[in-house]
Amino acid sequence: MSYTESWSGKINRKLLKKLHIIDVAAGREKADLVLKNATYVNVFSGELDTGDIAVAEGLIVGLGSYEGREEVDMTGKIVCPGFIDAHIHLESSLVSPAEFARAVIPHGTTTVITDPHEITNVMGTDGIDYMLCATEGLPVDTQFMIPSCVPASALDESGANLDYRDIDSFFDHPRVLGLAEMMNFPGVISADAPTVAKIIASQAHHKKIDGHAPGLSGTDLNAYIAAGVYSDHECADIDDAMQKLRLGQFIMIREGTAARNLEALMPLIQSQKYFSRCMFCTDDKHPNDLLEKGHIDYICREAINKYGADPILTVKVACHHAARYFLLNNRGAIAPGYLADFAIIDNFKDFNVQMVFKKGELYYNDGALKDFPAPAIEDYLDERAHDTFHVRHLTESDFEDVRQRGVIGMIPGEIVTTDNGYADRVDLEKDILKIAVIERHKNTHHIGLGYIQGYGLKSGAVATSISHDSHNIIVVGTNADDMAFAANYIVENHGGIVVVKDGKVLSSVVLEIAGIMSDEPLTKMNEELEAAKDAAFGLGVSRGIDPFMTLSFMALPVIPKLRITTRGVIDVETQQYV
Repeated sequence: MSYTESWSGKINRKLLKKLHIIDVAAGREKADLVLKNATYVNVFSGELDTGDIAVAEGLIVGLGSYEGREEVDMTGKIVCPGFIDAHIHLESSLVSPAEFARAVIPHGTTTVITDPHEITNVMGTDGIDYMLCATEGLPVDTQFMIPSCVPASALDESGANLDYRDIDSFFDHPRVLGLAEMMNFPGVISADAPTVAKIIASQAHHKKIDGHAPGLSGTDLNAYIAAGVYSDHECADIDDAMQKLRLGQFIMIREGTAARNLEALMPLIQSQKYFSRCMFCTDDKHPNDLLEKGHIDYICREAINKYGADPILTVKVACHHAARYFLLNNRGAIAPGYLADFAIIDNFKDFNVQMVFKKGELYYNDGALKDFPAPAIEDYLDERAHDTFHVRHLTESDFEDVRQRGVIGMIPGEIVTTDNGYADRVDLEKDILKIAVIERHKNTHHIGLGYIQGYGLKSGAVATSISHDSHNIIVVGTNADDMAFAANYIVENHGGIVVVKDGKVLSSVVLEIAGIMSDEPLTKMNEELEAAKDAAFGLGVSRGIDPFMTLSFMALPVIPKLRITTRGVIDVETQQYV
């Protein structure tokens, strides 16, 4: 028999809690926890203050001199508010949300704002529900922005096609803050009604709308902002950022795995004129990057030590500004009434996180992480996430074609491509390989064929189900037999990455959650991923590129010049198949 708390019962429960908080703050009762002799970042005054920090009921209740049932000496350390990542796709870590939390807590992250558009492109609204379940109650608060562009382009074949009616109900969820990056800025500027309707739906619930508009300027930028888009994380240079700041947008300074903009945008942090409208984000963060560098703490360390930013201003950008922008008014500062989320560092120069508290509970202490369970996921959603491949068995004939196809030219270190003409066969001397995208969501048996130059593979094939943004199967190879074998392996294992030669698997990574994430620990995932990279390099893949990340962007038909979809090679600028 379920129990429903009465209104008066709820008020009485909250009243008792509030009275306890007041008594502790006033010094009449002992605190649950006191951080003694603390030196802490005051984001309001821009100073380092000293004193005890008293915690009760998971909240900071007082600063000054306090006694607690538990006391922890902070002498020689600096207490910062817990860090906030203003925009990230959790799926980019390739592990479950619980594993992601285990990876970032030791780096002082206590809140992330995620856009689950990767899994939503695979599972539709079930993907959003899955991520809400998978993040419930984690010691890293996971807030959501609802994907705005599924699919990213009408040229893509994804697992869903969402309009405002499909996403409207999610805006009532307490952890949903608004509409995620509006990538379809041409649709907004041209007043495309279905696109603008998504913005209106978010505004109707008094929620935020995040932007994604690299290089947009002039009247186009005016129209984009007038529609209600008040942030951007795609600024790659200071001129782009300044233009948007002057028109009222907030700037998310991105330093992730695929895109790194901190150096270019450092003048924003170094200037007290602009820094208050800036926050940090990572966008995408891959396993080796998380393990080797860290998370928001890494951005702070780089800003302070490499670029000479003021430490206290940097910490404000790392926590307080994102909290203000997203109206998360109970975090991002060390003051009475705020969540007791603390990232405790040794000093500003080294910026090593030594302890992390979440709502007054110690989760990380000098290398030791407190264990916590992964949230329970509804059976239907769990089964759905592990059954997202609907593709019939593939044979070499599916990849044999004598017609001329466009050649995608790869550029080392870039995800933009060039138009390298046409080819009708593999030519290893010219580094021309066959590339294919196989639709995997609805069993349409659509297979787009083309050629790619610059990948470097000398034998075998490489395939992955991480293929932005629709996450169909993408495979590149020197021969049709290995391409078919690799694609079938991906399907049989419900997703992943595989490197094959002569019908044998040289290395693989299984990504069984929607074909884009794994239940394995981050360390194991990174080991498998690095082994697969080595196998790909061993077959000749150019060491100037990431064998899988670079390949995953070849199917995204919104980035110039040539891309490949389930229908073939397309010129993004002319929107014509070649």
